[in-house]
Amino acid sequence: MSALLAAVREAHDAAESIAAMARDEATGAEAKAEGKYDTRATEASYLARGQARRIAELRRLVAWLDRSRQVRAPDRSVVTTGAVIAVVSKRGSRLFFMAPAGGYKVQTHGQSVSVISAGSPIGEAMLGLEVGDAFEVVQPRGSTEYEIIAIR
Repeated sequence: MSALLAAVREAHDAAESIAAMARDEATGAEAKAEGKYDTRATEASYLARGQARRIAELRRLVAWLDRSRQVRAPDRSVVTTGAVIAVVSKRGSRLFFMAPAGGYKVQTHGQSVSVISAGSPIGEAMLGLEVGDAFEVVQPRGSTEYEIIAIR
């Protein structure tokens, strides 16, 4: 959990840096429109707004992880928020971490972990399942069948 928290904090710091650059671009002297079709400042402000939302989500995730770290992790027999889930498919094995907010990939202990929420298609499909259960997720590039091989 501490490695995951460190990785999410690193993602937060990177997002803060990107947001600062976007704010500078949106409000700097270079942002002044040179003509009626010059939309650089508007586009930069959209980017800054999106980064601000991402930062707020990452802050909530960091706070949740911090609180979760202080509580002894329960033995997990089903997929719930806070679980690390190992799955296997025809494409190989993957690790997921079910959190209140998702959409991130982090590296921890040399492994890629996808942080997902219960509202994501894959999170919704595996919520409440146990080790050995199979589930299918339909995605734009086709459907993929997974089997849960471990829950921590």
